[in-house]
Amino acid sequence: MVEIQRLRQRRWTGALIAEAVGLSRATVARTLAQLGLARLPSLEAATVGRRYEWERPGQLVHVDIKKLGRIGGIGHRITGDRRQRVRGIGWEFVHVCLDDCSRLAYAEVLSDEQSVAVAGFLRRAVAWFARRGVRAQRVLSDNGSAYRSRLVAATCQALTLGHRFTRPYTPRTNGKAERFIQTLLREWAYAVAYPSSAHRTAALNRWLHYYYWHRPHTALHRQPPVSRVVGRDDVTMC
Repeated sequence: MVEIQRLRQRRWTGALIAEAVGLSRATVARTLAQLGLARLPSLEAATVGRRYEWERPGQLVHVDIKKLGRIGGIGHRITGDRRQRVRGIGWEFVHVCLDDCSRLAYAEVLSDEQSVAVAGFLRRAVAWFARRGVRAQRVLSDNGSAYRSRLVAATCQALTLGHRFTRPYTPRTNGKAERFIQTLLREWAYAVAYPSSAHRTAALNRWLHYYYWHRPHTALHRQPPVSRVVGRDDVTMC
């Protein structure tokens, strides 16, 4: 087993290893699976993410989009029964904009993820943050076609917003937005058996208010996001 592991770490194929150690290919394949080395990508050391946090709210905001199936009845995520899935009802898209420093977030459910929708959402998100004393200076997005569009580039220019892009195929570089979306899905989108998409959308603002004001955030020393933006007695955040 030691010799099989050594040769595999030199990126030898299973067939070559079998010939070198005098074992059948099936035996070598089984051994590689036991070692967790059956696939070549497993030989690469996992890239350690570099944690960072901008010093002041607004210095960087993250944007992302999550596709959600429209609701035509209580779904399999609640019932556990995939046989009752309603097919062909279509999709809607939750757009999010998250401040890197405070984790304060703005979100909307829109009908698509095209450049017009993205540009409009970005304008509204920047205005929403501005009303709360946060001036967005830079935005980080993935390389989706809408984010790369001329319309979104012109919108960023009009908003004096620097636009940065994640490295291709490395979603972890936009990890804060990814984690926020996971929380959003778990605690809002899939938390309740909504009878319709409209009911789910209506519940979004209530959840966001809870997230801003009351939900403790581990990265903020168990304080809610609003604690880094305004005092708790500022009713403009209610």
